[in-house]
Amino acid sequence: MRVDHVGYAAGPGGLQETARSLAARLGVRVVDGGPHPRFGTRNVVLPLSGGSYVEVVEVLDHPVAEKALFGRAVRERSEAGGGWFAWSVTVDDLDGYGERLGEDIEEGVRRRPDGVELRWRQIGVPALRTEPQLPLLIEWSGPATQHPSALSLAGGTRLTGLTIAGQRQRVRDWLGLPPEFSSDHVRFTWLDVVGSPRATGLRAATFETPRGTVEI
Repeated sequence: MRVDHVGYAAGPGGLQETARSLAARLGVRVVDGGPHPRFGTRNVVLPLSGGSYVEVVEVLDHPVAEKALFGRAVRERSEAGGGWFAWSVTVDDLDGYGERLGEDIEEGVRRRPDGVELRWRQIGVPALRTEPQLPLLIEWSGPATQHPSALSLAGGTRLTGLTIAGQRQRVRDWLGLPPEFSSDHVRFTWLDVVGSPRATGLRAATFETPRGTVEI
């Protein structure tokens, strides 16, 4: 299990401007990721070292975006000015998680501009709107060389910290982690939240770049 990516909804300037601004701060490449036809969105990828990436997402002006929960979550965050709206981890046995959590598994697909088709399965999209402290659970198909992080520059920027408003134990229960578990690669900071679970979620991400530490 590892942090796979963090999702950032495009701001008022749109997808490309938001992605270029983030990439300039992080010192990374901007890679066109292509559309998510089932979700009503398109994305730009900022590949990071260490097997993770930043996904900058924009909702499409298409009827499917009004029906797909992922598209609706992106639209809500963009209309609020843009910013972090999701984080995800990769797991080895998504079917087992689905059975334990009683959650449906959703199929994902997108075709990159170079023609490569990426496929994955995921759990947790409804929580993006109801309890965004919970990470998406991802299981990728295909070779590791097709993972979005594979386009990163060696020795470049890494994701090193996440600040999440929510309850540590609730997230651990979701992930099925023991109380003593700690991550070796990403440092977690937890902020107390009063009120609805809808008020939880990713608040900031910390990166180590060749130019020093950057928090967004």
